[in-house]
Amino acid sequence: MEKDNQIFGIRAIIEAINAKKEIDKVFVQKDAQGDLMQDLMKTMKRNNINFSYVPVEKLNRLTPNNHQGAVATIAPISFVSLENLVEKVTESGKMPLLLILDQLSDARNFGAIIRTAECTGVDGIIIQKQGSAPVNGDTVKTSAGAVFNVPICKVDHIKDAIFYLQGSGIKTVAATEKTDQHIYDINFNEPVAIIMGSEDRGVNPSVLKIVDEKAKLPMFGTIESLNVSVACGAFLYETLRQRM
Repeated sequence: MEKDNQIFGIRAIIEAINAKKEIDKVFVQKDAQGDLMQDLMKTMKRNNINFSYVPVEKLNRLTPNNHQGAVATIAPISFVSLENLVEKVTESGKMPLLLILDQLSDARNFGAIIRTAECTGVDGIIIQKQGSAPVNGDTVKTSAGAVFNVPICKVDHIKDAIFYLQGSGIKTVAATEKTDQHIYDINFNEPVAIIMGSEDRGVNPSVLKIVDEKAKLPMFGTIESLNVSVACGAFLYETLRQRM
């Protein structure tokens, strides 16, 4: 983790959150106690800040300084709102192509997906505030800098974002093996948002219930699934092929 993108110490993190800094994630020591720590927890929950509990050894690896049981990362980018993202893309005259990542957790996978998204003309990427991969140095490096070119939107709940997109005339397509429909059966030559799931469980079942369509990639080997960034590339390039 780059020191320039790091805040350590409970009070410093609270002040950064209150100052509306782009806090990407906070790492909190397991079983940490005290009134000040309680204030931090309340502040994070009130502002819907992404955090996770970690052993003190991880915090010590993140910084040699007196972290007091908490280390935060500042995102190297500014996030956009869902409303502004949809408004901008619909007014551009371009056929919208959006990408939704349903709690993808690996920063390198995230970076690889951003890189492919930039190459295929994706208008924006939507992620959930809680449980999503951080936008950190690994993300920037793996994306080859593409993270600075593709708008990224953080939302409270993926399902609410899907309902908003559907209400805006954008079809939602989930990548999942839980369907008989192949990717080549889907019409991507219309406003569309492609939904990719997490590395371990795929798209959340509650999300699958509300999407417009579901599609899978044909698989002929003994391994049942592809890496999510590879699968995402296949979906995006099929979209690009249909639109050319």
